[in-house]
Amino acid sequence: MAFLAPTQSILQLFFLISLFHGSFASRKLTELVQEPQTQLLEYHNGPLLFGKTSINLIWYGKFKPSQRAIISDFITSFSSSSPQSQPSVATWWKTTEKYYHHANAKRPLSLYLGKQILDESYSLGKSLTQKQLVQLASRGEQRYSINVVLTASDVTVDGFCMSRCGTHGSSRSALVKGKNYRFAYIWVGNSETQCPGYCAWPFHQPIYGPQTSPLGAPNNDMGLDAMVINLASLLAGTATNPFGNGYYQGPAGAPLEAASACPGVYANGAYPGYAGDLLLDPTTGASYNAHGAKGRKYLLPALYDPSTSSCSTLV
Repeated sequence: MAFLAPTQSILQLFFLISLFHGSFASRKLTELVQEPQTQLLEYHNGPLLFGKTSINLIWYGKFKPSQRAIISDFITSFSSSSPQSQPSVATWWKTTEKYYHHANAKRPLSLYLGKQILDESYSLGKSLTQKQLVQLASRGEQRYSINVVLTASDVTVDGFCMSRCGTHGSSRSALVKGKNYRFAYIWVGNSETQCPGYCAWPFHQPIYGPQTSPLGAPNNDMGLDAMVINLASLLAGTATNPFGNGYYQGPAGAPLEAASACPGVYANGAYPGYAGDLLLDPTTGASYNAHGAKGRKYLLPALYDPSTSSCSTLV
């Protein structure tokens, strides 16, 4: 069962302040080319999500079935019951459990694939505001869930490609037993045609910073494989800082979180502009560091390990 925090004042929001929703953290390229952080992420005594929680996917715009499968198989991979070779997506996620131990939380967060909602008709148009993202996120189940909005490559979003590649935050749900609660949401955009140099590194040459050769995408789809990276980062942030008062370092409105505290690190030997010594698919030459469900391979960001005060990688 996922925990829903009662509505409370949020002191500072990232990008947009409103009475209806808050966006706490974003994934952006500047996180990909800096030195990793070494300071301990501070726990601000807020609630963490815990227990069995569904990930509901809201697909906005046109995605091929094969593209949707890349993301849905990734979410399925979080379950340790899914047969996976090592290193695995499920093993990567276990690092987040250490945050729960430090916070003396009841139990960690267990994710599974919930409902998928398709909006291929662009019901809100092809240019979305933050408020419309929350509107889309509200279409999913709002209890014991995280609603993930995924926008197609021809959809523009406020701040997309200029200051962010994705965002997580929370919004008010309907009344539950006479009380207002918040539910967690995530948005990630497909940057393949709009700004691959900003949001699809290391599968594309970055627009600035150290210039190294791009890596092969493990699922042969630069846009979707980059979406997996950003989604993974934001899921880790959502689990450990769902309402803006969990684990983070720095300003509350622009925090470094479990994944963004380890910018650009994917494997041992990483340094600015170099993702690290990754595994290579012998058939395709693609780079990866995690096995997933149905024989999938993924590239996932390092997570900050609170028990060692260092960035933890799978390889």
